[in-house]
Amino acid sequence: MKEKELPQDSKSCRSATIDTLLAILYEKSCETEEHSKRLGEYCHAMGQRLGLSSRELDEIALLALLHDIGKVGIHVNILQKPGALTPGEWDEMKEHPKIGSRIARSIPELNAISDLILSHHERWDGKGYPRGLKGEEIPLSCRILAVADSFDAMINDRVYRKAMEKEEAIQEIESNAGTQFDPRIADIFVKIMRDTGVESL
Repeated sequence: MKEKELPQDSKSCRSATIDTLLAILYEKSCETEEHSKRLGEYCHAMGQRLGLSSRELDEIALLALLHDIGKVGIHVNILQKPGALTPGEWDEMKEHPKIGSRIARSIPELNAISDLILSHHERWDGKGYPRGLKGEEIPLSCRILAVADSFDAMINDRVYRKAMEKEEAIQEIESNAGTQFDPRIADIFVKIMRDTGVESL
């Protein structure tokens, strides 16, 4: 059944489920509703430039909301630690895509993005996690999200560091094109920022 064909009670159930999961995530971690909203806007802008369909844009909007939902299974002391993580803590943190994917698979309405949640920390050069996917092995939605998520993280304060200037963050995206990021996606994002500016999104 396609999204537009879902009966109203199914849509309401999914909305309530998503709201509950997000409330837990926002309570435990540094993630915020504003962060999710900004990611959705960045991803939508890139998706439009790439000519994605309405269904694909809806899918990436849902991924922007729920990509880090697996952090509900990570200890709060790790999520809110002000300093660098130990190797053991980092190993636990890297489990959150797997946890998030399992959560999505357990909810029929979220099955479609379970693999995307699993893959959202993969890198273009194959050095990401958890599967070490490389290049176009990584779902397109995840390659788009990676740029948006990294940029937004850089320009906002975190418990472990202060925000950097937006121009510096844009330069970081450029510098990591072809290693961390899909170079085509990075180029599109930088062009959007240069043409319209982050404040207009």
